[in-house]
Amino acid sequence: MNALHLAGPATSWAREGLTAAFFGGVVPASAEEERLAEEIGRALAQAGYALLHGGYNGLMEAAARGASSEGATVTAVTLTGKHDEWGPFNPHATSSVHLHDLGARINHYLRYADLIVAMGGGVGTLHELTAALYYATTIRPVPVFLAGPAALRLLEFLRQEKWLYETPTRPLGFLTAVDSADAFRTCLATLDTAPIGEA
Repeated sequence: MNALHLAGPATSWAREGLTAAFFGGVVPASAEEERLAEEIGRALAQAGYALLHGGYNGLMEAAARGASSEGATVTAVTLTGKHDEWGPFNPHATSSVHLHDLGARINHYLRYADLIVAMGGGVGTLHELTAALYYATTIRPVPVFLAGPAALRLLEFLRQEKWLYETPTRPLGFLTAVDSADAFRTCLATLDTAPIGEA
């Protein structure tokens, strides 16, 4: 744990500031998606969010570049023992958290996120996104944004095939699809930004 994230009981997650978790792949689907990730990172920082991300390259690096350009704290969340295999962090990470397994890594993102942004990626990004969707429907309705053409196609498929559907006991009001940086900024402006743990 670093100084950003103060551990406490599950009922007392209060900490300083706002935090966004960003999920995106190491191989951007297009230059357009990479630009969008950077603009999302910039918008998050301008709205007062610190950034949690995987720490590596691709869309993660683009979001981190945008956030760091506006002075945000950018934390890399990785696995102990995998860092050497996965390579160095992107140059925009200002701190890091090393956790012992995938479950702990996902839980770290979800526990500290005031909002989550997911873009296109590989199976790792898909794992993070599905964990976030399940968490937001069963644990805490943290806002989840799907951004960019690849993520929006996935969302359409999940809805069409009934992998993702709304019920009275599992509403999907936490989920927002955005197709541009401007749309994302508009949504950010309307969010309740009280950090988790505050009334």
